[in-house]
Amino acid sequence: MSGIEKDVSTPVAALEALDRVRRMEATEAKFVRSRRRSRLRGEAVYSSAGKDKRDPAAISSALGKLISARGWSSSIDIGKVLGRWPDLVGEQVALHCRPVDFSPPLLIIAADSTTWATQLRVLKPTILRALEAGLGSQTITEIEIRGPQGRSFKRGRRSVTGRGPRDTFG
Repeated sequence: MSGIEKDVSTPVAALEALDRVRRMEATEAKFVRSRRRSRLRGEAVYSSAGKDKRDPAAISSALGKLISARGWSSSIDIGKVLGRWPDLVGEQVALHCRPVDFSPPLLIIAADSTTWATQLRVLKPTILRALEAGLGSQTITEIEIRGPQGRSFKRGRRSVTGRGPRDTFG
């Protein structure tokens, strides 16, 4: 009988193994269907191999995403211009002028004297090219150059109440 039992037990073991494979196949098919459904719903499905958003990212890309998400790009551009002003325009020019106001794409520069203001107006295209090369983009497209502010005679010895001295002809 031992020979018969072995013959009977062998098909039973084979049937059990076949049944186990079918169950594994069914659970795997259920897993694949659930992955498809979650992908259709827009959920993240991760695998062990390949790139996904859980992988470590470079600090520059992470900061870039943060800056664009928060809308800080114009503030960063302002910081780049103000912080690197001598490097962007040159030491000699930076000694005699400084950026006063920057609201992209307009940069307002104040010069020490009227002579330097005139010189900067002549150098305006060169300064624009230097800023574009230094900043890496067309952040600044217009430059307004201002000379030194003159004195105001609204108060003091030379002020007059009322309309003041006017031309009496006509």
